[in-house]
Amino acid sequence: MKELHVRQDRLEFNKLQKRLRRLVGTAIVDYNMIEDGDKIMVCLSGGKDSYTMLDILLSLQKTAPINFEIVAVNMDQKQPGFPEHVLPEYLTALGVPFHIIEKDTYSIVKEIIPEGKTTCGLCSRLRRGTLYSFADEIGATKIALGHHRDDIIETLFLNMFYGGKLKAMPPKLLADNKRNILIRPLAYCSEEDIIEFAEAKGFPIIPCNLCGSQENLQRQVIKDMLHAWEKQYPGRTETLFSAIKNVTPSQLADTSLFNFTDLQADKTAPIEAESDACATVETFVPNQGVVQFLDASDIL
Repeated sequence: MKELHVRQDRLEFNKLQKRLRRLVGTAIVDYNMIEDGDKIMVCLSGGKDSYTMLDILLSLQKTAPINFEIVAVNMDQKQPGFPEHVLPEYLTALGVPFHIIEKDTYSIVKEIIPEGKTTCGLCSRLRRGTLYSFADEIGATKIALGHHRDDIIETLFLNMFYGGKLKAMPPKLLADNKRNILIRPLAYCSEEDIIEFAEAKGFPIIPCNLCGSQENLQRQVIKDMLHAWEKQYPGRTETLFSAIKNVTPSQLADTSLFNFTDLQADKTAPIEAESDACATVETFVPNQGVVQFLDASDIL
């Protein structure tokens, strides 16, 4: 009986691993993330996401039709209690080239941010600037970050609810300094799959609460909202991600993306009879089959 369970667990893990590899490979192709001769700087924090990203990229490197180099980079920000030995030991055993950048941004953040306030924003900006500079030093052509599909959707709602902007995290981005290309190979992967994969692999996870910072409450509110939606309507997060890949500027309100000012009716266009005030659209909803919805854009 025990052997049967072991075989079943192994089968499920193989399916999970293949799914993650397929999703990462598809994202890489869709956005041309990795090209022949690239040197990919994989930013490794010690969390489940970056470990998974490195693992999947290493496996794809062996079978990819192009040649690219991988170098892992971790930034030791000198948080008290940070286990400095964990990543070097793991990467050495793995045989992956790596660099550990030592920079005391912890003291800078603690000096600037009042006690009790969230330090994540300033901390990430300082870390980002250091990593950009280091990428130039080692000749990296791409910087790989471990953000996944759920991170991207959470950021979309954070920007809408708290920033009044319709933007998220793109799978591929030209950095503000114009010198670095950022890629997010896990863009199509769910956090649920990544958690399961990391647990199965037994990665030596380093907690991200060493700085003593408060949890980002705004992001947690969004995360809880999305989890509730996903529980009530399975597949909603995937649908939301599909939405940011299918944008129609003329149906929004940004005058910089669509020329509403000069919009004119074409009286020479053929007249089409309209039988209803609104149209119905058939779409497939997970666990519900084909469902008809009103197309709100056709409602007068």
